[in-house]
Amino acid sequence: MSKKVALVTGSSKGLGKVIAQKLAESGIKVIINYSSNQEKAEEVVRDIQELGGEAIAIQADITDKEDVKRLVAVSRQTFQQPIDILVNNATGPQPELSLEEVTWEDYLDQLHFTVKAPLLLLKEVIEPMKENQWGRIINIGSEVVELGNSDFSNYVTAKSAIIGMTRSWANELGKHDITVNAVHPGFTPVERHGEVTETSAGSYIEGLPLNRLGKPEDIAYMVRFLASDEANFITGQNMNVNGGNTFGV
Repeated sequence: MSKKVALVTGSSKGLGKVIAQKLAESGIKVIINYSSNQEKAEEVVRDIQELGGEAIAIQADITDKEDVKRLVAVSRQTFQQPIDILVNNATGPQPELSLEEVTWEDYLDQLHFTVKAPLLLLKEVIEPMKENQWGRIINIGSEVVELGNSDFSNYVTAKSAIIGMTRSWANELGKHDITVNAVHPGFTPVERHGEVTETSAGSYIEGLPLNRLGKPEDIAYMVRFLASDEANFITGQNMNVNGGNTFGV
């Protein structure tokens, strides 16, 4: 995989950071995409470089067409090769709103990150993947698509769109040896969740066959597998990584 380049959106912190680090451990050159926190993004780059990997940080609003074009262009100029692996991980705020409170604009806010941004990015990276007859698209969903959490319909609806999008893209791109899969994490505490302990999350853990919270590494290992040659014959799949909390999309 040392000749591959991966773009991980929203990778200056949280789950995206760990995904980027695990890809870099496999020798993949990684683009750390961030929206506003340059310091955190450059810190991730330094961490990867200190372990012998290659990475660059590029700021871009991935819901903006021109920013996406610039992001991909700067990446290609830096690494002198196109993007081979696209991990659609970035999200925005995720407010919990009742049906009385939620608006269409709240739905659109979520769809911008889960549908619009992946589409804009795909359209910028797809032609070189077709030319090379190799590519990996990995969408990050959520177990909420099966749980259907109440007071969260804006987020649940947007994440549910990933299922159909992944399957449709997989059907269309398979003839070019481009695989498209989605990973649906369970509750995996990262920085934005604040202080979460096994005790404070006890009610959630009680329902899990594996009886523990997820770790970002658990999700990152699945992403790394789907990005590898070992996953050549896997496409159109929705992979749950949630300790057995749900059993299939």
